[in-house]
Amino acid sequence: MQLILASTSPRRRELLALLGLPFQICAPDFEEQPVSGLTPIHQVRRFAQEKARSIARQQPEHLVLGSDTVIELDGQMLGKPMDLNEARGMLTKLAGRDHLVHTAVALCCVTRHLDLVEVSTATVHMKPDQADGIERYLATGESLGKAGAYSIQGDGGALVENVRGDYLGVVGLPLRLLVALLAGAGIQVPVDIDALYREKPYPNWTRFAHD
Repeated sequence: MQLILASTSPRRRELLALLGLPFQICAPDFEEQPVSGLTPIHQVRRFAQEKARSIARQQPEHLVLGSDTVIELDGQMLGKPMDLNEARGMLTKLAGRDHLVHTAVALCCVTRHLDLVEVSTATVHMKPDQADGIERYLATGESLGKAGAYSIQGDGGALVENVRGDYLGVVGLPLRLLVALLAGAGIQVPVDIDALYREKPYPNWTRFAHD
């Protein structure tokens, strides 16, 4: 049984590689369109599951991993900015405040009747009074295409005060949660997950005190 990552995200590919498991990559045949009436957590669960299912239907004998991340502020989901003006507005709203980052992890295998999904939630507090910092960050172009208009593992980490929860969930793939789901599917990873979290071998991870 082959493990397939239903994602073209470089960061998810890099994080999954830390577990030492062989895997293939397939682009999911699913468009992330929010459904009216669903909470951010229910939206992200659906996104992750449908990504995994879209590949599992094509590869029924293999185990497919799907994941998605959304940002919640005041009960509302923040998506990806269309341009720098929208990114500026998002980052200004987030400044000096807490927001939630929900990352769903789904595992699907048709022949094994496996269809699992769980969510990791972290609270991120952004630094206040950072208009100049926001402008410098926008100039990097990194905010475009990122949920909430920032990338914590990149230059966007400079805008973050602290993280309460799994840092890797904020990046896009909470490995502790994934390892637990894989174990439930009968797959043991060849690395010590506790040692991995102590070593923090990923950009900006050591800058934040909490796992």
